[in-house]
Amino acid sequence: MRETTLSSGSSANYHWAERRVLVTGGAGFIGSALVWALNQRNCKNIVIADFATNETKRRNLAPLEFQEYLEPEDLLQKAKAGYLASFDYIFHLGACSSTTETDAAYLRRNNFEYTKILAENSLRAGKRFVYASSAATYGDGSAGMDDFPYEGLEKLRPLNLYAESKHLFDLEAWRQGWLDRIVGLKYFNVFGPNENHKGDMRSLINKSYEQIRETGTIQLFKSYRAEFADGEQKRDFLYVKDAVEMTLHLADTSSANGLFNIGSGQAHSWNKLADAVFSALGKAPSIEYVEMPLQIREKYQYFTEANTRRLLASGYSRPITTLRDAIQDYVVNYLVPGRVLGE
Repeated sequence: MRETTLSSGSSANYHWAERRVLVTGGAGFIGSALVWALNQRNCKNIVIADFATNETKRRNLAPLEFQEYLEPEDLLQKAKAGYLASFDYIFHLGACSSTTETDAAYLRRNNFEYTKILAENSLRAGKRFVYASSAATYGDGSAGMDDFPYEGLEKLRPLNLYAESKHLFDLEAWRQGWLDRIVGLKYFNVFGPNENHKGDMRSLINKSYEQIRETGTIQLFKSYRAEFADGEQKRDFLYVKDAVEMTLHLADTSSANGLFNIGSGQAHSWNKLADAVFSALGKAPSIEYVEMPLQIREKYQYFTEANTRRLLASGYSRPITTLRDAIQDYVVNYLVPGRVLGE
């Protein structure tokens, strides 16, 4: 199967080629995919801020073209001194993304306070600020998964400290009136190339590929709710190539401000996902249902599905890659040959 790439018109290429861009978390998963997408648009005047401390994250950067690399603390000090005025776009995708992190103070500093400083200084400089929120802020979904109206934010009850840290900034941005001028992205279950460094936070597609190679079987969690059969818990899965397309579209649409759900708009079961991984490898499905760890059993999301009406109303019209096609591209063109984006 041929690798799917991003396609952009010449006018879009020229536009981005002339821009200076900051990407925090640029060595990470969605961040490095965003830099790859910018490179495809001939944008090379990019500054990356991240902790690229391990070999896997450094490999994400190797095929990419950018001008400078900063440590996050250095960026923070520069931002306070007016550095962000030199950029056209600030994409703040860097954060602690571990849903099992237990250090609340660390998460508040890293995911809330850091974001607030960058947002304040971006707004002060009159620059476009786009930041990563998370669908995890919706909790168990009982309060809905709508990105508007914002009064609904106060009803949300995140299920873990990571989600709470993301929710805190969404609330702050709304109460400060910033959502009229910035873009917050509630990413749903994003998967794809360049996530190998994420450890336990990798997507099930990535983990499943390894399980099939080692044992021939994929393990899925049993269900602990009567209305969901084992493996029929559902999530909104989105290919990272679509996620960065949506991100760039919203960044470049001046009328698009506030919070946006970034998802496919369609929930799929873990069983369907597992079947697609086996299909991509040309193997018959073999699934084992295992006990869910006690520490996450009461905080597990059984159903997520993005309401994408606001995204579509903003003018986003690119077809979303089907789950089966996305998994086929990911497995065949990246996992099997061991490649990252841009190689």
